[in-house]
Amino acid sequence: MSQSTLKEKTARGLFWGGFSNGMQQLLNLVFGIFLARLLSQSDYGMVGLLTVFSAIASALQEGGFISALTNKRDVTDRDYNAVFWFSTLCSITFYTLLFFAAPLIAGFYGIPELTPLARLLFLSFVISSLSIAPRAYLFKNLKIKESTVVSVSALCVSGITGITLAAHGFAYWGLAIQSLSFVSVITLLNFYFARWRPSLHIDLRPIRSMIGFSSRLIVTNIFTIINNNLFSMILGKFYSAREVGDFTQANKWNGMGHTLITNMINGIAQPVFTSIADDRARQLAVFRKLLRFTAFVSFPVMFGLSLVAKELIVITITEKWLSSAYILQILCVWGAFIPLTNLFSNLVISHGRSSVYMWNTICLSLVQLAVACAAHSYGLEWMLYLFTGINIGWLFVWLWFVNREIGLTLKDMLKDISPYLGLSAVLVVAAHYLTQPIGNLYLCMAVKIAAVAGLYALVLWKAQSVIFRESVEFLFKKKKP
Repeated sequence: MSQSTLKEKTARGLFWGGFSNGMQQLLNLVFGIFLARLLSQSDYGMVGLLTVFSAIASALQEGGFISALTNKRDVTDRDYNAVFWFSTLCSITFYTLLFFAAPLIAGFYGIPELTPLARLLFLSFVISSLSIAPRAYLFKNLKIKESTVVSVSALCVSGITGITLAAHGFAYWGLAIQSLSFVSVITLLNFYFARWRPSLHIDLRPIRSMIGFSSRLIVTNIFTIINNNLFSMILGKFYSAREVGDFTQANKWNGMGHTLITNMINGIAQPVFTSIADDRARQLAVFRKLLRFTAFVSFPVMFGLSLVAKELIVITITEKWLSSAYILQILCVWGAFIPLTNLFSNLVISHGRSSVYMWNTICLSLVQLAVACAAHSYGLEWMLYLFTGINIGWLFVWLWFVNREIGLTLKDMLKDISPYLGLSAVLVVAAHYLTQPIGNLYLCMAVKIAAVAGLYALVLWKAQSVIFRESVEFLFKKKKP
């Protein structure tokens, strides 16, 4: 693939990935506001307590096969068919186990109502497993426009379903059914756009060539899920469902921010890195450009979200959620570095180093688990500070592995991200203190956003930032037709 072709394909991927995730987060925001006004902290807490179990089961049945198929040079219909049947059989097995384990989960938290809720909610990963093969096809072939339609359609249908049920008093049951409707639409549309259908001939032999790579991704994904849901598990054990609900709400807003950026990068990173895996120098150049782009977007977005957390929470979902605003402020600092870490891990995976990815994630999980167990008695605030520091520091562990693969140095990394990190931090801190005299929440939030966004763009334009100028030029180029 020529350099110009790769650049154009990557740019289109980023554009559609950004558009897709922007639309998804906008819809999440709108539907989330309605649901948060209709439901209580305890309703969110009930579903939040079960998230880790359904997520782990989903990781087990997905099996890392999307990444395995993407990394495979010559993929046939036989490969996709084997993945379809293997994922389906695994998901049915895991659902059966969790169905009978539901009373044990409810007993762990001391909430009997979790038993029927769990049995309904866990159906989502059975439905989701059916779409793994067509999703892999769309991902491998960079069908990001089609994936955008799939995601936006699923969010619209599930969002309307959730709001309707919440308005009619279904409480946390409405959230569970919303989840089921989301994965159902995703599955149906993935099949429609992939134009691929499974055959009734079940041949699992192709799984053998992928299982070594994918099995390590399974373990890694499980530990990643534990990382992401560790707070909910600890809070659920030692605190009330209301406190879990506050954290779940804050984490949801934080997730909307960093997921927008992470998914945009995910849509193109691994396929692009794999396509130039034989050219180390070119891969380093491409990686550094993506690193600069990620930092250029991530730091102002996430630091800015932290800046307006209080105003955003009160204006959108009312003061009953105010206690989640401070949690959100801390989580956003952590969230600003998640897209960077994700980019590093994508590079490692594209080199087939799933074992490195696995052990690195396991070590991080064990460190966080040890810290959580030792610090939970000191309160949520201290745990958040510690987790944020650990995850930011772990970026340098990822750097060591990326340096071995493509030669990226500490100096290179700091040179690429420091301008955007420093400028975003300075502008956000300045805006925080300068807007303190403003009493009106709406005006204060508007001034903060306008000041930080405007000055950020102005400084980068005057500094002749290549990433900023290329992004602006590409957007205007897209609008010309």
